[in-house]
Amino acid sequence: MATLIKNKRIVPDSWQLLEPAADGGLPDVPLTGDWLVPFAAWRDQRAQLIERAGSGGRNGVLLENTDDPHALAADFDRLALIAVRFPKFTDGRGYSVARLLRRLGWKGELRAVGDVLRDQLFLMRRC
Repeated sequence: MATLIKNKRIVPDSWQLLEPAADGGLPDVPLTGDWLVPFAAWRDQRAQLIERAGSGGRNGVLLENTDDPHALAADFDRLALIAVRFPKFTDGRGYSVARLLRRLGWKGELRAVGDVLRDQLFLMRRC
């Protein structure tokens, strides 16, 4: 199982990223488990993913730093996690997305994924 830094500790990570297939489509999401899906997949399979959450699985969405968080705000109550991808450690757009999510009312777990340096953790905690 993968690990992550959460609340200043290294802990196991139960979330799995559902990667798109080569043709761009997503495989079926298992009924159980914690699955992080790309924002485009959430838009396309929203109804199925919401139904899946009723079967014991938890849903999370991965936002690219180019995605508009406003489009996700109506679904905050259906998500357990939102992750923001940092494609390069020098690209600060992920910080802007994270701050905007908080301003829109997201109170749940917010993660940074991708090219993240330990030196940036202090700044990320402020988001």
